[in-house]
Amino acid sequence: MDRGGPLAGKRVVVTRARHEAARLNEALAAMGAEVIAIPTIELRDPASWEPLDEAIRRLEQFDFLVATSANGVRQFLGRLKACGRGIADLAKLEIGAIGPATASEFTSAGARVSFIPREYRAEGLTEALANRDLAGKAFLIPRARVARDLVPRALEERGARVSVVEAYETVLPAFAPGEVERLLAPPPDVVTFTSSSTATNFAKLLGQQRAQDVLRTAVVASIGPITSETLRQLGTQVTIESSPSTIPGLADAIREYFTPPSG
Repeated sequence: MDRGGPLAGKRVVVTRARHEAARLNEALAAMGAEVIAIPTIELRDPASWEPLDEAIRRLEQFDFLVATSANGVRQFLGRLKACGRGIADLAKLEIGAIGPATASEFTSAGARVSFIPREYRAEGLTEALANRDLAGKAFLIPRARVARDLVPRALEERGARVSVVEAYETVLPAFAPGEVERLLAPPPDVVTFTSSSTATNFAKLLGQQRAQDVLRTAVVASIGPITSETLRQLGTQVTIESSPSTIPGLADAIREYFTPPSG
């Protein structure tokens, strides 16, 4: 028997990494959805920790620590401890986080976050520092091996010294032969994307033509404008775009879309 709620009877695909998907899965299930987990991202440690460890050893040389993902914070804090350092060693740094989920990883560990942009994307981080004189300031940015270069490039254009270090990499998970097609039968009603990587990897996982076929008959829900642009470049029409670009924001946007107007 279907549960009640705006997504009752709907099959909703979540492409978020398995270790990060619980919050979205729970929100969708609470709306009555049948949640189909097809994680298109798997997190892996970098091939070598040495570049990040070397940066941690010379933390005193940096003025800013900027994180563009919650994964980046978790990996950085893990290496901070492995290098024999602690949260107290971050006290003199101005810490920037791309959004509330990223910031909460710092605050949960006892670190104080100095700024969060109004827009939870790379452009917002640079705008949050628009009125600052950054000439000669040193930035440490621990992040994924492959990521947008907008933030470091914009900071360097303003005279900052930027050290980008690999804290993790995202890879395509392995699925058993036929498993993805089994999960996609019957066809999903909604497919959610929480980053550009989830979108590009969905196309890699299925093949671009098959991915387009699946998404053509589904409501495509994107966490924000950067992810939406990636989906459009892949030939997919975006039906729902979250604002703010957060997991709760995405869940709310999906709820609003499927809730019939009153009256």
